[in-house]
Amino acid sequence: MEDIEKYLSEVKKAVRNNRYRIDRNRNRQANIDLFLDYVIDENRAKDILLDLTAEDFSGVLHNEHKGFEHELLYVFGKDVKLLERTGDKEKTVSLYIKFNKLENCYVVVISFHEQRFPLSYYFK
Repeated sequence: MEDIEKYLSEVKKAVRNNRYRIDRNRNRQANIDLFLDYVIDENRAKDILLDLTAEDFSGVLHNEHKGFEHELLYVFGKDVKLLERTGDKEKTVSLYIKFNKLENCYVVVISFHEQRFPLSYYFK
């Protein structure tokens, strides 16, 4: 658990210093959809990232992209209350959050979207 807390501490430092980005390119439609389906902006997304704890940790994956196999991707899940963009309901949304902390302490949030399947949590 200490390793995850240390890793998360470094990630949060990068996020606080705006040394991160949430991927929203054509390969990351689910990330785009989260911002289209719910009232969420960059500040709210940043708050969610800063609110992650070791208990939200689900696992570590190897990057499968050619040339980046040495990179480790950390997966977290977080239940957050978000307001639906169409309608007036606030609902609890289970997020799937996967990121990569690069060697220069820049964080790339690869996945930031609704979970497609329930996660299992390492420390819960």
